[in-house]
Amino acid sequence: MATTPLLERARAADDARLEMGYLEYGGTRCYVARARGSVGKRPVVLILHGGRGPTPHIEDIARRAASEGFAAVAPDLRAGGADRDQTLANLLAIIDDLAARPESGAIGAIGFRSGGTVANQLAVRSPKLAAASVFYGEVPPVLDVPRIKARLLLHYAERDERVNTAVPAYEAALNAAGIQNAIHVYPGTAHGFFSEEDGGRYNAEAAKLAWSRTVAFLKDALR
Repeated sequence: MATTPLLERARAADDARLEMGYLEYGGTRCYVARARGSVGKRPVVLILHGGRGPTPHIEDIARRAASEGFAAVAPDLRAGGADRDQTLANLLAIIDDLAARPESGAIGAIGFRSGGTVANQLAVRSPKLAAASVFYGEVPPVLDVPRIKARLLLHYAERDERVNTAVPAYEAALNAAGIQNAIHVYPGTAHGFFSEEDGGRYNAEAAKLAWSRTVAFLKDALR
């Protein structure tokens, strides 16, 4: 059965209203999208890919984030190989680089699958991360939760027992630490429901709702 597009594609890869291309931040190659001719500070959103790497789908998400007024930066997390500590070190260097630039406003992240796991860990490791929208990411150790400074929006698939088992303890730890968070479980969905690249797991209705929640959340958290 054919699927409908993930949302209406917000911006094509050759849309003249956006500046798009590859830049290096913190020593890592990143796909970057932002409104053409924008001046002044602009909130920055890191787009953190899953195991498939920085696919056209991830670049499309960056363009859609840019169309919402963010400077979108999609780093190639494969630069860290399978070493998650190295991946986090690379991301911390990217954030430090971005934060030092006069055009950068507050910094947030959107993470998918293993990128969602990294987003949770990045929230623990970087006080410069103001907000993260996390899609079915594995949770960090409960004892690390009080270190989080970011606001969190957490998306989970109903049929994702492996990830979901740890969520109640994570929610309790976040609330106990006074960390602002919102958790949404999408009925009838499976791990990967946001991505049309996941074939039968893709759920257009849930993806559209999760994206609208993400945009509203980041606009509020990064203003």
